[in-house]
Amino acid sequence: MKKIMKGFTLIELMIVVAIIGILAAIAIPNFVKFQARSKQSEAKANLKAMFTAQKAYAAEKDKFSSLVGEIGFSPERNNRFTYMSGTGGTKETRSGATATPAATNTGIEYDSFKYNDTAVFVNATLVADVTASPCNFKQLGVDTSGTQPIWTGMAQGQVDTDTTLDLWSISTDNRTANGTCASASQNNPGGEPIVETNDVNQ
Repeated sequence: MKKIMKGFTLIELMIVVAIIGILAAIAIPNFVKFQARSKQSEAKANLKAMFTAQKAYAAEKDKFSSLVGEIGFSPERNNRFTYMSGTGGTKETRSGATATPAATNTGIEYDSFKYNDTAVFVNATLVADVTASPCNFKQLGVDTSGTQPIWTGMAQGQVDTDTTLDLWSISTDNRTANGTCASASQNNPGGEPIVETNDVNQ
């Protein structure tokens, strides 16, 4: 009696490979977006920490400060985002194994010691002062032009591999986003981070 060998035909194998290819084509872009969204949580958490530090400083000194050392803001190393609390001044450089804070620092650069891929993390672009908001918000730093001082901080960083950078802001002011920003027409209460340029959707 002959044994009958069972197995898959070539057509069945080709169909399986085609199905796997289609599923991969759908899943991989969604996975990359999910990964980029998870990296944005760093900016939101650190901006809230900067806001809390500003409010604590203002409660004690009765004013806001654009200096990160003065308010006691220093995020953990491995930060993908550059954080800015004011215009001008200097930014803490994180290109070496140890960072050296200065009294004039109005921001903290992304950790170029870890993320040293200059093709993705373009230093000159990341550390530039973000003085104009795509959402038409008040500018970065302390604004004393109104009856009540307003402070706005920002975070700018790379969450994927393209040239567009994520831009987030937080303010003590209640704001409505206008202009050509990612959150246009949204209301933004004071103390809540808002995305101005969403790199995930680019």
